Amino acid sequence: MAKRTAEGEPIIIKKYANRRLYNTDTSSYITLDDLALMVRENVDFQVLDAKTGDDITHTILTQIIVEEESHGSQHMLPVSFLRDLISMYGNSMQSMMPSYLEASMAHFRKNRAELQSAFAKGLETNPFAKMAEANIKMMQNAAEAFIPATRKTEDAPQKADDDDLAQMREQMAAMQKKLDELSK
Repeated sequence: MAKRTAEGEPIIIKKYANRRLYNTDTSSYITLDDLALMVRENVDFQVLDAKTGDDITHTILTQIIVEEESHGSQHMLPVSFLRDLISMYGNSMQSMMPSYLEASMAHFRKNRAELQSAFAKGLETNPFAKMAEANIKMMQNAAEAFIPATRKTEDAPQKADDDDLAQMREQMAAMQKKLDELSK
């Protein structure tokens, strides 16, 4: 969808008066969804007003956020955050907010990358993996306690499939009988 002709240079998107967006790199019209995808793929672009040549990238990115927030089932921006953000306009803190938000987002990306790296290294060192392994062992032990045929014995010869099925049916019938007795 988005190719890059010269490395390091942003792709130029022109916005025309009819609200259409034109990707000069691919010589095709695109949508806000296409631009959102380009952002997710880390493709650098700049949106220019086709008539005046003004850089309107900020406005278009804000429009993408508004579209995402209005059409998504889950909102990323809580109402309290939006209220706080709006209250900062015209406030003496307004000039500090862009750098603060950029630093906060950079910190978040760093933490996200570290978390993804931890998962990529494998779950063996992850405490959640140990909990999951313990849960699986507990479920296996419970199954062995309630259904003795699930026990694995290395010395016992393998029974025929028909014998196993018959034994399971007997055990299921016995369990059903016990459940019926308990429900009375």
